[in-house]
Amino acid sequence: MSDIIEELQWRGLIRQHTDLTKLREALSNGPVTFYCGYDPTAPSLHHGHLVQLILMRHLQNAGHRPLALVGGATGLIGDPRMSGERTLQPREVVEGWVEKLRAQISRFLSFEGENAAVMVNNLDWTSELSAIDLLRDLGKYFRMGTMLKKEAVSRRLASEEGISYTEFSYQILQANDFLQLYRRYGCTLETGGDDQWGNLIGGLDLIHRTEGADVHVMTTPLITKADGTKFGKSEGGAIWLSEDLLSPYAFYQFWLNVDDADVVRFLKVFTFLERAEIERLEKAVAEEPFRREAQKALAASVTELVHGGEKLAQVLAATEALWGSGDLRAVDAATLASATDHLPSGEITLGEATIVDALVAAGLEKGRGAARRTAESGGAYLNNVKVEDVDAPLTAADRLADGTILIRKGRRNLAVIRVVD
Repeated sequence: MSDIIEELQWRGLIRQHTDLTKLREALSNGPVTFYCGYDPTAPSLHHGHLVQLILMRHLQNAGHRPLALVGGATGLIGDPRMSGERTLQPREVVEGWVEKLRAQISRFLSFEGENAAVMVNNLDWTSELSAIDLLRDLGKYFRMGTMLKKEAVSRRLASEEGISYTEFSYQILQANDFLQLYRRYGCTLETGGDDQWGNLIGGLDLIHRTEGADVHVMTTPLITKADGTKFGKSEGGAIWLSEDLLSPYAFYQFWLNVDDADVVRFLKVFTFLERAEIERLEKAVAEEPFRREAQKALAASVTELVHGGEKLAQVLAATEALWGSGDLRAVDAATLASATDHLPSGEITLGEATIVDALVAAGLEKGRGAARRTAESGGAYLNNVKVEDVDAPLTAADRLADGTILIRKGRRNLAVIRVVD
């Protein structure tokens, strides 16, 4: 890649920066060691962190060396929020989250080759700091006026709850991370989300004052929708990267439902598709939006990136089985349960209930008469197979992998039948 900065700008991955000309020159002249930090304030990263992981991978693909920092120390404190003091988690909880985040991050970077990624933990050097070291060797380089002007700090100070000294001191620890990585690894670039600009500048200033060196910082934009609202909430909450918190199927569906006004921009930010392909998909959005080709490409690319090819194949099989002509019995229990958890449901007892009972139990028909007419006219389906015998009782053989039975009225009205023994 001849100019990684130009590529990142085209993809919309650069928001704020220091001297971009000097940074471009540094990136062009040789491998640059850079870092991004991730605090374990939850057991998983989410889609906002995904932007940073993708930026790191772009830089590594261009020949630069990534340091992935998981904040075992800063995670014990937490970056100040705009409102509300964070609840401090027990040390053992944070330690467990550190390991979960390390495992997630490791899937996005290469730890082999000349520019192999390195995983670091700021607890390694922060735990060695005494109170005197913190105040004497670090604190003297920070000016209260600058620290108080940071948006999260000033907003909290103006609120009734205020801000604790613990959270207020976070910016010193993050700045020290950059200094330590500069000294230990020759790191000269820190990246982060745009809301981290003040903390990033703090590290830059600390290195300049203690080492007399010039380093760089760069932020990615906070991702919003075309209407300016925040991007990234599902019905269940955050768009987690862990399948324990958000199933691959639900993850895929989230990206599949992106609006036409946003999809091309998100293809640039969240995928590694080539320019020519993204431009082709942009044309498809303009000319044939009903095909949702761009959304399908986005959902497939991001799901494969986060969960892998095998999980993507399971998701696509479940999607085809539910809404196409795929085989429902080939779908595993976890994927099937996730794919159907939002559907209407009802309960029946095996051995007596028929498709007529199932249609009524699930609320697809209001009464047995209407349900029978639907079934007799060929409009009822049992696990995607048209029902021929209206009076045939449902049996254990009709259960799918997760123990449920899927019924359908017409082409689009699906429901789940749960069996009561």
